[in-house]
Amino acid sequence: VSVARLKTQVARPELVEAWDNASSDPVLLVALKGRRNSVPVPGHWRQKRAYLQNKRGILKQPFQLPTFIEQTGIQKMREAYAEVDGDKSSKQKQRDKVRPKMGKVDIDYQVLHDAFFKFQTKPKLTPHGDLYYELRESEVDKSHFRPGILSPELRTALGLTKPTDPPPWLVNMQRYGPPPSYPNLKIPGLNAPIPPGASFGYQPGGWGKPPVDASGRPIYGDVFGHGWGHDELDPRYALAPAEKAYAWAAPDSDNDSDADSSDSDASSEPDQQPPGPQTIPPDGLASTTSLLDTPGAATPADALELRKGAPAPLPPVPPPPQQPYTVLPERHAPPSAGGLLASSHVYDVHPAAAPPPPPPPPPPP
Repeated sequence: VSVARLKTQVARPELVEAWDNASSDPVLLVALKGRRNSVPVPGHWRQKRAYLQNKRGILKQPFQLPTFIEQTGIQKMREAYAEVDGDKSSKQKQRDKVRPKMGKVDIDYQVLHDAFFKFQTKPKLTPHGDLYYELRESEVDKSHFRPGILSPELRTALGLTKPTDPPPWLVNMQRYGPPPSYPNLKIPGLNAPIPPGASFGYQPGGWGKPPVDASGRPIYGDVFGHGWGHDELDPRYALAPAEKAYAWAAPDSDNDSDADSSDSDASSEPDQQPPGPQTIPPDGLASTTSLLDTPGAATPADALELRKGAPAPLPPVPPPPQQPYTVLPERHAPPSAGGLLASSHVYDVHPAAAPPPPPPPPPPP
C-alpha cells in the first residue's frame, strides 16, 4: 500500500511516516503510534552508523556539581587543594601517595547535612516517552519560549527599536489570517488593539490594514478596541429592546385581541336570519330552534348534542383461568441395559407442552 493511500485509511494521517507502508500491518502500526502514552521506537534504528558514533571528536563538557552542593563551598576548597598540589614536585607527589595526609578538605558536616536534607532540589527528568538521541544536549532549549511574546534579543535581531514597531509578519497575517496552531492567540493589529501611539498604514512603523469585512466589522477579533470581536455582535447592528422582545414565531397580539373580541361579539349577538323568504317546516316536525324558543319547554340533553357520541366501551373480557400446575402422566418402561442410574418410571411431557383444552360451555338455563 502506498503512503498516500495509507493516510486515507487511518484516523491520524499526520503520524504516517515514509517507511510505515513497509510494515506487515501498516494500519495497526499507525493506530499504535496514535495511542496515548505510547513510546516511539528510537530514531537511530534507521541510521547506518553505530549508535553515538556521530559524537566522536566532539569535546565533552566537564561535569558540573548540582547547585545545592556547590553552595557548600566544597568546589572552591578542592580547587585550592589542586592548585597547591600542582606546584609539588614528582617526589613530593610520590611521597604523598605512600603516606597520604588525611583531613585536607575539612568541611562542617552540618553544612553537608543541610545541603542534602534541606536544600536538595529534584534534578531535571525527562517525561514519559521522551527518549535521548544524538547531539540532543547541544540543541537550544525551547521550553521557555511563549508564542506571541518577543524577547529583547529577538526584537534587536529584527530591527524593532521602538515599542510601537510592528513585527514583519503582521502584514501576511492580516492577509491570510492568524496561525492555525494558535487560534486563541491575541495578536495586536490582527485580532487585538494596537499599542498606544501606533497607527495603521503601510508607512515606516505602520501596522498595515486591519482585516475587516465589507460592512467594516473586524473578521478575526476586536482589532479597534471597541470591546467586541468576530464572535460577538457589532453594537452598531444590534437590535433595539423592542425588536429583541418581539417573537418571530408567535402571532401578533393585536390581531389576537381583535379576533377574540370579534368572536365574543359574534357569540353574544342572537342568531340573525339572513333577509329573504322564510321556509315553514312541514307539519309534525319541530326544529331545534322551536324547542329553544318555547318558554318552559323541557330541553333533552341529546337534542342539543349535534355531534355523534362515542360508542359505549365494551366490557373487558376476563382472561381464561390459568392452572397453577400440570400433572404429568406416568408410565412404566423397562430399564435400559448398561444405563447409568436407570429408572423404571418415565413421564410423558408431550401432553404438558400442548395448551390445555378450553373449558366446556356452561349448560343452558
